[in-house]
Amino acid sequence: MIRVENLSKYYGGTRALGPVSFEIADGETVGFLGLNGAGKTTALRILACDLRPSAGSVSVDGIDAVASPHEVRKRIGFLPENPPVYADMTVRDYLRFAGSLRGMKRADLDKRMPEVLALTHLEDRQDHAITTLSHGFRQRVGVAQAIIHAPKLLILDEPTRGLDPVQIVEMRSLIRDLKQNHTVLISSHILPEISQTCDRLLVLGYGALIGSGTEAELSAAEAAAPRTEAEVAAEIRQIVVAIQPVTARAAVTAVLSKLDGVSAVAEPIEQAGALTFTLSCNRDIRAAVSRAIVNGGWDLVRLDYVHGELENTFIRLVSGGTDARN
Repeated sequence: MIRVENLSKYYGGTRALGPVSFEIADGETVGFLGLNGAGKTTALRILACDLRPSAGSVSVDGIDAVASPHEVRKRIGFLPENPPVYADMTVRDYLRFAGSLRGMKRADLDKRMPEVLALTHLEDRQDHAITTLSHGFRQRVGVAQAIIHAPKLLILDEPTRGLDPVQIVEMRSLIRDLKQNHTVLISSHILPEISQTCDRLLVLGYGALIGSGTEAELSAAEAAAPRTEAEVAAEIRQIVVAIQPVTARAAVTAVLSKLDGVSAVAEPIEQAGALTFTLSCNRDIRAAVSRAIVNGGWDLVRLDYVHGELENTFIRLVSGGTDARN
């Protein structure tokens, strides 16, 4: 669906992106990750034919995006970071306007309109002026204008920006519905949203592509060490060793350090009446940890096995990224 080779974008002498190369297959949902200034929006705007690259090539559905941008735009739906809506228009009138700009005939619009309104849950708002809508519903109108012409490729730049928790869940559900009929590219700073909605990730750092693959593949490539977290009630007794009292946290640490498979135990963190012990381990040892804590007479209140979290992988990647602007 998308083929990018040695793509770069300069603003004067400043490099904003590249060179980057990647491919996206038809039907994939791919997430762009990166800190502010990493080049995510620049990459999406170039793919949407909203910005010309300084160098390199981009093809969408087999069409050269630089040589034939108008043909590519027919196949793309784009939701910028700030939805391009006319606040004084009603939802229905605005979607008709957006469809007409894309060359849709009235009969096609009449047929497509109910589908789009239902998919974005705007049926009850179709006759409302956009200025009266909440931010969450305006985002939905932005998505609706992007899909009104049934594009093959859908590009969403920060679709959950400014939404409250309930609206984020609703937008996540909408994106899952869109995946059924579109190739989808999403840019987001909210890592769980990327993890839960995307098939594959592209990580950008200082304009360079510093990671690519599924969450599991990125974690494996970064050799993300598994760990076990054990939360113990803070009111835990001291023990006596050779007549000398040993603090509770030291006692628990000593017991956990001796377990088979544990390579290190970090300094415990006390919060909300509990101590959290983090164990570096080479496998899932929750059963052994549970027995050790309970047999020691301490109260175990939480036990987790964590491996390859997207957030930790992302932090490691961007911390070691190459500054492509130099």
